[in-house]
Parts: sequence; C-alpha cells; structure tokens
Amino acid sequence: MADKLTATGLEGVFKKVLFLGAIATAAIALLGGIFGYLAASTNGLASALIGAAVCFAFTSLTALSVWFGSRLSIGGFFGVVLGGWIFKLVLFFILIAVLRHASFISGPTFFFTLVASVLAGLAIDSVVFLKARIPIDAKG
Repeated sequence: MADKLTATGLEGVFKKVLFLGAIATAAIALLGGIFGYLAASTNGLASALIGAAVCFAFTSLTALSVWFGSRLSIGGFFGVVLGGWIFKLVLFFILIAVLRHASFISGPTFFFTLVASVLAGLAIDSVVFLKARIPIDAKG
C-alpha cells in the first residue's frame, strides 16, 4: 500500500504539489491570520492573507513551469524554468515595492508569513519529489 505522499507519474507529482501547497497555504493563512490579527489587528490579518497568497501563487508558478517545461526539449525545459524564475523574481520585487508603502501591511506579520510559506513550500516539494515514482523512458 502506497502512502498518501507517493505520486505516480509526472502529472501526479505536480497535482500532489499543488494540492499540498493549497492545504499548507490555507493552514498558514489561518494561523498567520489569527496571530497577525492578535498582534496588529486587521492590518496583521490582511498581511498574513496576502503573504500566504503570494507564496501559493509563486509555488504554483514553479510547479506549472516545470510541468510545462517537461513537455519540451531539454533546452526548452531550462528556458521555461529559468524564464519563470526570473519572472517570479521581478514580480516579487515589484510586489514588495508596491506593498512596502501600503498602510494596511504589517511588516513583521507579512515577513513571517512569507518565510513560513516558503519553508512549507520547500518541504512539500522535497517530500513529494523524493517519494515520486516516475517511470524512466527506456529509449534514452
């Protein structure tokens, strides 16, 4: 009997990453929202929810770029993954620049929510990919 974290095939891996990412994001949004509200009222709640949503969007973009790139040649794969990484980096800097001066953002709450979301995303990616069962092409 396979455990619940085992995914079979490449598409199964990405579905599992996105599903677990959504669950982790919801948990972080809930806990971050509670602690953020207690620490900084509605600004803390808004900061926690935005931080969790930003990280889920970026985790999804990573999974989708690798999934899309896997359908291309090796050069296309690296181009899509690197292009997606650069796109996310630029988008992150723009987002931080815009939110930096927003009156409804609690800086510490936003920061700690982002850190928790990134660590959860890395843990999910690592566990799912280590437990994945992806068949190897016998032609290559």
